[in-house]
Amino acid sequence: MRERRAAQERRRAREFEAFVAGAAGRLLRAATLLTAEPEDRRAPAAERLLTLALARTYVAWDRLRGEDPYDRTRQEMAARFAHSAWRERLPRALGHGRRPPPGGLLGRLSPQERLVLVLRLYEGVAEEQTAAQLGLPAERVHTLCLRAVGHMRSNPPAGHAEPPVRVGAPAPEPVGVPDASQAPDAPPAPSAPSAPDPLLPAPHPEAAAP
Repeated sequence: MRERRAAQERRRAREFEAFVAGAAGRLLRAATLLTAEPEDRRAPAAERLLTLALARTYVAWDRLRGEDPYDRTRQEMAARFAHSAWRERLPRALGHGRRPPPGGLLGRLSPQERLVLVLRLYEGVAEEQTAAQLGLPAERVHTLCLRAVGHMRSNPPAGHAEPPVRVGAPAPEPVGVPDASQAPDAPPAPSAPSAPDPLLPAPHPEAAAP
């Protein structure tokens, strides 16, 4: 009995290590976008957020029963971030509030806007799924996504002289993000995709709306 349990633990450890090796980079990128830490240096808050989510996934590994461990980890990460985001309102710009915003790409957005933008545009989670996971009406998720994209365009990060006219249409490869002024779940037009929007996080190559 003891040997059987030890063998199961070794198998679970091997499977989990293989999963982390393949998914940790993408998950850490999403976590860094959420915490709005600069991506050119270590992001301790993002690392902690991801570590806690991975720990929960490992504990539930044998109970996943066909559930995608990446989706499970992303849900855990989003839930943990939402737990604090719903209680925190960071100032959007310098001079507003008592402390400056984080220095990452999405640092000028509120935590709620960051979470919705990352789930919808970077991870490609459907609007209804995002709403259900966050416990928000779908209309609220849609509004937050539109507001976040509009704020990124009207307040470009340092180094961007002016925002682009529109966001690139989705394609099999990560060349841009969907145009949030249209229905997020609508299929892309058959025309050639535009250039990617440098003000928004480019979707990961494997991200696709269910």
